[in-house]
Amino acid sequence: MLLDGNDPKVIERAAAALAAGQLVVFPTETVYGLGARADDDAAVAQIFRAKGRPADHPLIVHVADADSVRGFASLVPPVAVRLVAAFWPGPLTIIVPRAAGIGTAAAGGQATIGLRCPSHPVARELLRAARQAGVPGVAGPSANRFGRISPTRAEHVEGEFDDSLMVLDGGPCDVGIESSIVDCTRGHPVLLRPGVLTRAQIEAAAGEPLHDADDAAPRASGTLEAHYAPRAPLRLMPAAQLHTALQLLGSSPLKLAVYSRPLPAGTGSGVLHRVMPERAADAAHELFSVLRALDQEGVQLIWVEEPPATPEWEGVRDRLRRAAAS
Repeated sequence: MLLDGNDPKVIERAAAALAAGQLVVFPTETVYGLGARADDDAAVAQIFRAKGRPADHPLIVHVADADSVRGFASLVPPVAVRLVAAFWPGPLTIIVPRAAGIGTAAAGGQATIGLRCPSHPVARELLRAARQAGVPGVAGPSANRFGRISPTRAEHVEGEFDDSLMVLDGGPCDVGIESSIVDCTRGHPVLLRPGVLTRAQIEAAAGEPLHDADDAAPRASGTLEAHYAPRAPLRLMPAAQLHTALQLLGSSPLKLAVYSRPLPAGTGSGVLHRVMPERAADAAHELFSVLRALDQEGVQLIWVEEPPATPEWEGVRDRLRRAAAS
């Protein structure tokens, strides 16, 4: 059920549905989310069933503003306060200690919880209207079957779930990959998942170095080794290896797609080629849409050139690595 997310009456209707424990798909600047009121474990359980997602794999709770954090957190560490001030509303999720008695299902049963304030205007209006209807926050993983490609347009959600599901159309997502996730519960900030924000940006706002995730890190959304996968097997390879493989392939009848920078003259004949943008932000914006489009072409294999090993590409590299692991 595709609805105009910019219509105030639609927002009011969607907020009422959330308050009643129903699911609503809504746009954010990163990807489209499958939302349920985060303070209702029965409502949140519907997300896990709809996606086929393990119930111990935590969800991110979307809140209307920084003041809403204290409704879900037993403590807001100073580094979390600094990060929120720098990046909210925006594509950053903080992990904080969870307040007792709220968000148990959304947190996957953990004593920590992930919180984010999105910047998309439709999401912000929905969260404000939901709060007025008594909903303190909306748990919202990506609106797709578990492990598959995240949706960045409303039409990407079609076919994923029951047709009666309310989907708020807010246009294409500006960012295109999920938020950075920073654990703020351990005395120093820990990067659990990269996004479009670079480590340098996060460290500057935090006022201290970022640490890498280890075995003591809490579980977090989108951090499983295999994730974000198209139906066709995806192989990630250096440019030189990709070019050599295409030359060896010759006139193979395989339905092959390639996502890379421009190919050398004379290579890739008969191959469905999509050009990877030169800027990391542009590549992030289109990544999931490109993978979905290649799947719709019915290709049997997707070969992707490894992006540059520079800080601004870390989020895109992360998504491609996990997609290839599937």
